[in-house]
Amino acid sequence: MENHEINQLGSSLRQIKQTSIRSGEAGAVRLWYQGGEPYFDIFFELQDDHLRWFQFTLRGKSLSWSQRAKNVQTGTTDEPRINDTTYYAGSKLIQTNHTVDQNFVQLVRAILQTRADEAVFQQAIALLDSQVQT
Repeated sequence: MENHEINQLGSSLRQIKQTSIRSGEAGAVRLWYQGGEPYFDIFFELQDDHLRWFQFTLRGKSLSWSQRAKNVQTGTTDEPRINDTTYYAGSKLIQTNHTVDQNFVQLVRAILQTRADEAVFQQAIALLDSQVQT
């Protein structure tokens, strides 16, 4: 993907009102950023300002990380397909890859880097960097 497209994707991210989002656990805060094209969004879950979970989806691909699993997973989503489940905007099924798609990890990192002045994006970048080194 060209640098100008990466920059456009990063700058298109808009935070959705927090009152619309519920977190799974007490004290956790969930942030949702929606991009300027269909099938592009990022969810972050923080506890005491520390990243506990995040999920990045773009064009039918997914990257996720959780503090419990402690590893990055990539996969595909059913979002671009039309069926009974995807008819509802709040539904998304993710099928995990058997091996991590390193090219997608690098693309995600590059898009996150366009927002590196924001703390939650910095944390996600650092996390991806630590995963690459292991």
